[in-house]
This record gives sequence, structure tokens and C-alpha cells, in this order.
Amino acid sequence: MTPGPGERWEDGAVSAPRDVPIREDSIRLGQFLKLADLIDNGAEVKPLMIQGEVAVNGEVETRRGRQLAKGDVVTLGGEAVRVS
Repeated sequence: MTPGPGERWEDGAVSAPRDVPIREDSIRLGQFLKLADLIDNGAEVKPLMIQGEVAVNGEVETRRGRQLAKGDVVTLGGEAVRVS
């Protein structure tokens, strides 16, 4: 079975990112994680970042206030989403 956009393959690899549209030119990482349904609330962000679970464009990110622009790819728990 082929995973859908942003889902994992059986070996844990991430498939192509799922596009998540934003209204403005940029968005903060914490807000984007909620918009993309990767977390339920903002309180979940900090522990995930401390554990190195969140990556932006392939690099671990520890700042939940980081500004994302269209085209940035965020990965959390093997799921990838792209700001569009």
C-alpha cells in the first residue's frame, strides 16, 4: 500500500509532504503545527521541540516562534507538511 501525502511508509520513511495552505505570507511554527493538525494545542509544542521531534526543512528546530514561509517543510513524528 502506498502512503498518502505526509504519511509514513512501513519502514518509517516519510512520503511526499502534504500541502497546508496559509492566508498570509508567513506563519509561526507553533501556529502552523496546530493548523496542520499535527498537535491539538500549543502546550504540546515545547516538549516535542525539546526532544528534537520537530524539523524544518530537514533541520531540528527548537524555536516555536520561528517564522515559516511558503515552501517550508515541517516534519513531526514522521509526518511531513509543506507551507503552501
